[in-house]
Amino acid sequence: MKRIESVSLIGLGAIGAAYGSKLHELLKDSFRVVANEERVNRYQSHGVKVNGKVYHFNCVPADAKVEPADLVIFSVKNADLSQAMKDIQHHIGSDTIILSLLNGISSEEEIYSVFKSEHILHSMSVEIDAVRKGDDTRFSTLGRVEFGDQHNVRSEDVLAVRDLFERAGIDYVISDNILHTMWWKFMINVSINQTSAVLNAPYGVFQTLPSAYDWAKSVMREVVALSQKTGANLTEADIDRFWPVLNHLSPEGKTSMLQDIEAGRKTEVDYFGGTVCKLGEKYDVPTPINEQLTKIIHIIEEKAACTNKGVPAQSV
Repeated sequence: MKRIESVSLIGLGAIGAAYGSKLHELLKDSFRVVANEERVNRYQSHGVKVNGKVYHFNCVPADAKVEPADLVIFSVKNADLSQAMKDIQHHIGSDTIILSLLNGISSEEEIYSVFKSEHILHSMSVEIDAVRKGDDTRFSTLGRVEFGDQHNVRSEDVLAVRDLFERAGIDYVISDNILHTMWWKFMINVSINQTSAVLNAPYGVFQTLPSAYDWAKSVMREVVALSQKTGANLTEADIDRFWPVLNHLSPEGKTSMLQDIEAGRKTEVDYFGGTVCKLGEKYDVPTPINEQLTKIIHIIEEKAACTNKGVPAQSV
């Protein structure tokens, strides 16, 4: 088994900063953060604060020529993946292992279409409640990373990542059915992200209001129905598995989509509800709740865009 001694990460949002702090403590300058020049200058000047501690990561401009990393981690938004692949291309060699912590179920396929790498592991973060404001990230639980080989075998790449996470103190689970695992996380993201964004609700609302959580579960059931058509085969038991996960999160914690709404940023709704609606059309599965959530969140985005530009809403 090869040993991972260098890691390059692109996407220093809440999740990237949280896991990056652990990797930096282990690898020091062999952990690199890839970013554009403006962000590199800002990170180097002010550092990145994680749970009150300031980290000065080894930040590398996107156009810098470097030795390929043993492991590359993508933790950007879905809409930024295309640019991220261009920015980090010098860090990916023929033997580089690739992990994508993006939400959704399509990023690994997109990465493969560009790099044609046989070292892409399917992965996701679960139970992390990190929230970032500016360059300040805080979390009460780091959760875990669930990952695995697409053929559901414990390959050399899987074992190498396991060894790295154990050295870095990052909790993990190696999935024996990665398709099912990825769809389970997709189901969670589609439900809790979208409903929290519309309700302007942190996790505590879903922990204490049965009506809010019942609505989130109704969104999950549309994904469960779709999964039966794709071979992922989620069930009602998979919905029940999320309740203890939710209750382990900080009541004040917020989903990434709610954080985007509050900051006036474009959300990932097209990769959540939008994907569900497209798959619903493909497999002839009704998805009315996701259709409404997608429309509402698009309206919220449009409203925020007009406000940011100082454009008054038109009367009818």
